[in-house]
Amino acid sequence: MRLLGIDVGTTNCKAGLFAEDGRELAIAHRPTPYRRSADGYGTYDPEELWQSVMAALQEVLRDPNGKGEPVRAIGIASMAETGLLLDTQTGKPRTDFIPWFDDRAQGHVDASLGQVEPVERFRRTGLPPSFKYGLPKILWLRERERDITRGALWLSAADYIAYRLTGVCGTDYTLATRTYGFRIDTKTWDKELLGGLGLEASLFPRAFPSGHPLGNVASGIRQELGLAPEAQVAISGHDHICAALAVGATEPGIVYDSMGTAETLIGTLPERPLGEAKSSSGLTFGLHALPGRMFWLGGLSGSGGSVEWMRGILGREPLSYQEIEAILAQVQPNPTGIIYLPYLAGSGAPWPDQTTKGAFIGLEKRHGRGEMLRAILEGTAYEMEAIRQSAEEVANIPINRITAVGGGTQNHTWLQLKADISGCEYLIPPVTEATLLGAALVAGLGCGALDSEDLTTIVAQQGQAANRVIPDMRRHEAYRYWYEKAYIRLQRPLREYYNTLARERSD
Repeated sequence: MRLLGIDVGTTNCKAGLFAEDGRELAIAHRPTPYRRSADGYGTYDPEELWQSVMAALQEVLRDPNGKGEPVRAIGIASMAETGLLLDTQTGKPRTDFIPWFDDRAQGHVDASLGQVEPVERFRRTGLPPSFKYGLPKILWLRERERDITRGALWLSAADYIAYRLTGVCGTDYTLATRTYGFRIDTKTWDKELLGGLGLEASLFPRAFPSGHPLGNVASGIRQELGLAPEAQVAISGHDHICAALAVGATEPGIVYDSMGTAETLIGTLPERPLGEAKSSSGLTFGLHALPGRMFWLGGLSGSGGSVEWMRGILGREPLSYQEIEAILAQVQPNPTGIIYLPYLAGSGAPWPDQTTKGAFIGLEKRHGRGEMLRAILEGTAYEMEAIRQSAEEVANIPINRITAVGGGTQNHTWLQLKADISGCEYLIPPVTEATLLGAALVAGLGCGALDSEDLTTIVAQQGQAANRVIPDMRRHEAYRYWYEKAYIRLQRPLREYYNTLARERSD
């Protein structure tokens, strides 16, 4: 038996074939076809995206390692808030995909709030207002074309690929959570909120638990890919949640750190009502891929991006990662005394604010490239520590272990620094494609190819093979001083300055 995972990502569409024990057999990827539309907005063309996914599927299924046993379950994960409108009569897209990061719907954030007061709205959705979510995007589309939502269905990227594979429309709870129109307390579409905006709940597909079998692969596609008739397709959900599940970060005291251009911390807590305390944390919440659990999420859009920015301006050519490590090795592994605020694209939890900007504070003539680079790593680690502490307060349980995956884990100085600042042990599992593995495992569970004991065994193997980074507690105490006395204290005055500046410029 084989399991197949699909990951529709911001940069690449990937497919991965796995054995029933979680062993990676074959991986393929194709670029996600991002382009600019005639009116200047960035989009993903649905047909081009579908062809990218199909090309990746064809490659992994041709791989010699994939021959032999049939594929039993196909799980699809994707970037969470990216979506399009599908015509329910023709079955064809009415729009391109609007990317999750596209801010064209910013002007519709207030309108999408409806008539529900803020704490109640958060209790229902688990989300603070943002242009990222599906509902503001839909309102933006309707403003441009009044009847565009009539007879239409909003599908995420994973939903759309599942539809193309099976001919069946649906979504899962983790992706429904990111539309701003789904109630996580009742697991239903919010008819009151949608009705107040002149929208019907039928605009959204039926939502299922993650991994619920949506249907079998359509015969023509099945023959094209060489799949067995019993192959079932499931929507596994939010890419970060799938990745966290694959590396075992599914218990309240263990957090998943996705270290890429943007960095995200994700944790788990038992399913429970949300209230004002969680609303004020700045974190977002949603239904987990595992039943009876919720996830919390907080991120920094300019984490790895800060490193990329600095490596691009320190030399005539961007510094290689080996050169960065060599420069960092020349600096003492202690606090630099420089405070870097990593807000190149605004800030998220625990202080969501799109007006705040980045800054270096405390520079001296003696500081060189090494100190600047280390200060950037420190600033991003301070920000993630603020998210960790906020989550620890909300979950009411100590967080002392963090499992990290992504390109940033190749920077050993950064990992040690993050461990020193947080005081947490960092685990780096050997899995190279956590989202793909997680998508396959969620589908395997939902389609009955795996059970909970199988999942526990597979995940335990990842933990046993993980590299560990242990914090230096002496440096932890030194960093705690700079975090509390400088990084945290500077937040309020600098944010007040940037908020005032933004108001004055808008007048």
